[in-house]
Amino acid sequence: MADSNEMTINLVVIGRTQTGKSAAGNSLLGSSDFEIHRSPSSVTTCCSLGCSCRISGIIRRNGCELALRVRVLDTPSYPHSALSKEQVRHTVSSALAHHFGEEGLHLALLVLRADLPLCPDESDHTIQFIQELLGPTWEDFTAVLLTHADKAEEAGFSEEAYLHSASSTLLSLLSSVQHKYIFLDNQKSIIKEERAIVLRKLLNFIRQNNYQVLLLKHSKE
Repeated sequence: MADSNEMTINLVVIGRTQTGKSAAGNSLLGSSDFEIHRSPSSVTTCCSLGCSCRISGIIRRNGCELALRVRVLDTPSYPHSALSKEQVRHTVSSALAHHFGEEGLHLALLVLRADLPLCPDESDHTIQFIQELLGPTWEDFTAVLLTHADKAEEAGFSEEAYLHSASSTLLSLLSSVQHKYIFLDNQKSIIKEERAIVLRKLLNFIRQNNYQVLLLKHSKE
């Protein structure tokens, strides 16, 4: 919280290469802070913090409208084409402590592609990585962001139909994070109205968690 008329939420995006982490971060910020382009290798090699302008019309508390600010930490992918797991974990944990050390983290957004299946090994490695970053209460502070939902829709899947036919691996993951998930249409996410819908869902997750934050200290390994 910055003042009584403003609320700031701190988010970090985590995911594999080419899942759309950086693009999702830009969508949440309503900007183009993070570099995005197609590449045969991992694009993001270091963490980068983006901050939105004051956003109105999103949240009200005690009958009064609050201005919202969104802070997003973009991270290198894991697995990474050039960095080891230890290098990625050290980079991300250091950045989390540096940027959110005093205020805390509201949500980690695990970015997955809706148009690609989630395999058991991939899920296990991703969960282990998040556990190492966030600790034993990672489920309370993690939500799943399913990008490329527009491609799943083009294939004839509504959100309900998609979840009905989803793999047990994905359904188990969604269950572990208390069904905190959002479908993100990569074609519509830059539209103001779509962004507002996503931000309201994130705020609802944060509200359900009683506005708790996860305080992270950098491990000196």
